[in-house]
Amino acid sequence: MIRGTLDWLDDRSGWRRARTVLLDEPLPPGTGWLFTLGSVLLALLGVQVLTGACLTLYYAPTPDHAYDSVRFIGSTFAGALIRGLHHYGASFMVVAAAMHMLRVVVFGSYKRPRELTWMSGIFLLLVILAFALTGYLLPWDQRAYWATVVSINISRLTPFAGDAVASALQGGTAVGALTLTRWYAIHVIFLPAVVIALVAVHLVLMRRHGISGPIRARPGTAFRFFPSQAARDVIVVSCVLSAVAALAWHGAPELDAPADPADATYIPRPEWYFLGLFQLLKYFPGRWEIVGALILPGLTVGILVLLPWIDRSVQREPRRRRLVMAATAVTVLGVSSLTMLGWRDRPAWLAESRWSPREIGGRTLASTRGCTRCHSDTGLADPLEQIATARGPEWIGAHITDPEMIAPGLREPPAVITDREAAAIVAYVHQLSRQPYPGFSADVETASTVFAKYCIGCHKLDGDGGTDGPDLSHAGTKHDLNALRLWITDPEAVNPEAEMPKFGRRLSSGELNAIAAYLAARK
Repeated sequence: MIRGTLDWLDDRSGWRRARTVLLDEPLPPGTGWLFTLGSVLLALLGVQVLTGACLTLYYAPTPDHAYDSVRFIGSTFAGALIRGLHHYGASFMVVAAAMHMLRVVVFGSYKRPRELTWMSGIFLLLVILAFALTGYLLPWDQRAYWATVVSINISRLTPFAGDAVASALQGGTAVGALTLTRWYAIHVIFLPAVVIALVAVHLVLMRRHGISGPIRARPGTAFRFFPSQAARDVIVVSCVLSAVAALAWHGAPELDAPADPADATYIPRPEWYFLGLFQLLKYFPGRWEIVGALILPGLTVGILVLLPWIDRSVQREPRRRRLVMAATAVTVLGVSSLTMLGWRDRPAWLAESRWSPREIGGRTLASTRGCTRCHSDTGLADPLEQIATARGPEWIGAHITDPEMIAPGLREPPAVITDREAAAIVAYVHQLSRQPYPGFSADVETASTVFAKYCIGCHKLDGDGGTDGPDLSHAGTKHDLNALRLWITDPEAVNPEAEMPKFGRRLSSGELNAIAAYLAARK
């Protein structure tokens, strides 16, 4: 009966022939573990499709609801795990695609008759990066919003069509609802259609010409994909998916604060796979920006696409393709170095948290100015994060400077609070509504308080502050600890024409040491 049922299914569907095509592919002798990367990519793509489909059940692609819907996903059954699988799966796909491409280059597998197979693989890598770029905006937090602003500004550098490309990506006059809708549609509709077509073409071409096999021909006869190579694929795919699941067990990284188009002080940072390009742009400022943004990446992609015609010899041995191997080594080293430099080149406070010095200093000021008598950041009394959610910054600022006027009958007004101190406390309360206070060393909190009280009106620090004085974001590269102490204590002793007031008597020795050491450490 079972055999009759299987025969009936085969007569209607041809499943036995499909099984033969899938499992009986002839492979060259010597094919081994390095030829499992294609299966890894297919498995990761399946994970992305499955988890992405699950995420769309809850995601709302509007600026008013996108952030909350992503945060809500984390509270659903297995929602944090699914979002983590999708997040880390994207990184693993980029790594697997790069490793697969590197294996093809080293083995010379792009050579005739596999030119179209190679080109379809290059386009697949670009589509994977496009997936990563468009998906980055969807959480609609600060990091996503401002990174997208940077991406759209880069697209304006496109020769002859920059404004048209940027307009197509942005949708409206600014990054907003139309932008989010378009990037969501590209991410879940257009790119999946493109990637399915490219994968189908890539697999058909691969089966038509077969895999290239080892660099040197091995003695023996061809063998079938199943069971030996299939077992290798299953083992490697299982290890990779286990690694993704281990990272995703605690969910994806925490969201940043909700997108705030008015917060021009935010410093955008891309995901690690775009850090190399992010760092490259720093070496081509001003009118040369197009070189780092488009020309060099475009030349790299163009050379990769044309590689089968650039290297037309039949040799696959790496030692006989020294120019190609040297260029590959330089490219890998360059991309790795730029990525590492981009990872390290970030504000010191950003390494631990996205709290700015003004916000950190605001916490100390809130406690010294009497705010903690009625309010707490630990959930006691009237939690500050709830106040920030219910009240706007204007109300909070007015309440700080004159609590009796804004909320009669609550308590006596505290000691006089300056505008800078009030602004720091408002910034602290606003940031507390976004994420819990992570905790900093006493020296960092003291230095941040000094900066928020005295320095921020004239000096910038990581994009936040005044412009009358020099930017202090990298003060440690220009002055050592002793020089900074002297500048703060008696500026005229360093420069007779200095307009900065003396702070020697305003600061205690502990405050002076803390702010000088803090600035000296900013390289």
